Amino acid sequence: MTLQSQNAVAGEVTEDSKSGSMWSSRMAFVLAASGSAVGLGNIWKFPYITGENGGGAFVLMYLLCIAIVGIPIMIAEVMIGRRGGKSPLNSMRELVKLDRLSPRWKWLGGMGMLASFLILSFYSVIGGWALSYVGAAASGTFAGASTEAIGAMFGGLLADPKALLMWHSLFMILVIVIVSRGIRSGMEKAINILMPLLFVLLLVMVGYALSTDKFAEGFAFLFNPDLSKLTTEGMLTALGHAFFTLSLGMGVMMAYGSYLPKNVSLVKTAITVSVLDTAVALLAGLAIFPLVFANGLEPGAGPGLIFQTLPLAFSQMPGGVLFGTLFFALLVIAAVTSAISLLEPAVEWLTEHKGISRLTGTLIAGISVWLLGIVTVLSFNVWADVTPLAMFERFEGKTLFDLLDFATANVMMPLSGLFVALFVGWFMSRQAGEEQLALGNGLAYKSFMFVLRFVTPAAVLVVFVNNLM
Repeated sequence: MTLQSQNAVAGEVTEDSKSGSMWSSRMAFVLAASGSAVGLGNIWKFPYITGENGGGAFVLMYLLCIAIVGIPIMIAEVMIGRRGGKSPLNSMRELVKLDRLSPRWKWLGGMGMLASFLILSFYSVIGGWALSYVGAAASGTFAGASTEAIGAMFGGLLADPKALLMWHSLFMILVIVIVSRGIRSGMEKAINILMPLLFVLLLVMVGYALSTDKFAEGFAFLFNPDLSKLTTEGMLTALGHAFFTLSLGMGVMMAYGSYLPKNVSLVKTAITVSVLDTAVALLAGLAIFPLVFANGLEPGAGPGLIFQTLPLAFSQMPGGVLFGTLFFALLVIAAVTSAISLLEPAVEWLTEHKGISRLTGTLIAGISVWLLGIVTVLSFNVWADVTPLAMFERFEGKTLFDLLDFATANVMMPLSGLFVALFVGWFMSRQAGEEQLALGNGLAYKSFMFVLRFVTPAAVLVVFVNNLM
């Protein structure tokens, strides 16, 4: 009996038995996983939450949280996906059988898949905003525009359900086309183009920021920590963002891990992805804050920093049409690379469970996401006054979009990440863990397991409880 036959009998999924192709190389997986991690959270959210929480001290806490929460959970999720070799739900089902555990654990994969499905339904609407702003910037709409005019433009976009639906639809069509073509012909090929382009555009934006007289001020804001500005709320925000920015708790890394060859180092790969993701967030800060300071704007402008504050900066700067267009193109690329990863878990499960072609599975999953996205589209206008849980003080004024965002970001993702850490740290076969990590049985392995068993769950639990309060 061959080694592969023995593995199949034992319950391990071999590369030959895996439906579909594998990533062609470690670098292909690194780019794909980095593309998933690098999204609107890095270029839209990271700069404004850094601005709201005092700059450098927040960044320092964020880097620490990446190390103790982000990297361990990423390794654990990819490990589950690679060992199971299937979609998140079916990978957990395989590991439960292999390690003779409670079948209830399989729903851990299902929770992540559901989270990614729900997140993409509103993520695609925000991606549509970025698409619309590329055209607006390229046509010179921002040039010379006042604060009121730019604010009215954004408000008008949100108030127009037809326009939002059109941009949401275009974004989802782009994502569906890429995912339907498969791992190597679609997702890997797109990532190999989009990720280098993203870095080039980001470096161009940083280069432009470097030419302003406020680059030193922006650099100091990011990298000169004033610990007196770090509040408890800021520390919890850093912990939460470190967890969410790496696409954890969504089933994405399990799905991507299922296509990862067995000879690739999990630890080195997860660290590389985390470093690239963090580098993009920091470069985005270096590109944005000098422009904000140069135009006398407020760094803690909140969620409107990208769609209202920055267009004002582009309206006033030399070359604003060109650099505004490049910036929003960068934002679209980041959104697309994340969106294709959010659709993949559902597509992988449909092709396995229903035995249908990848094209059919992608169309079913993509159209379902698009339909659910209409709820978010209408939440900004026609259904803006629909607040189904208003009877609870915690949810007063929360629209259907707000509730979807809350349920995924504050409940499903933290719980999924927590249980992933507990599953790999306490329940999964130790022998399998040692083989997957390839760290030996020495200090490195014991240190990783200590962090995964105790430090990471405690940190995620703190974020989870705080988010519910």
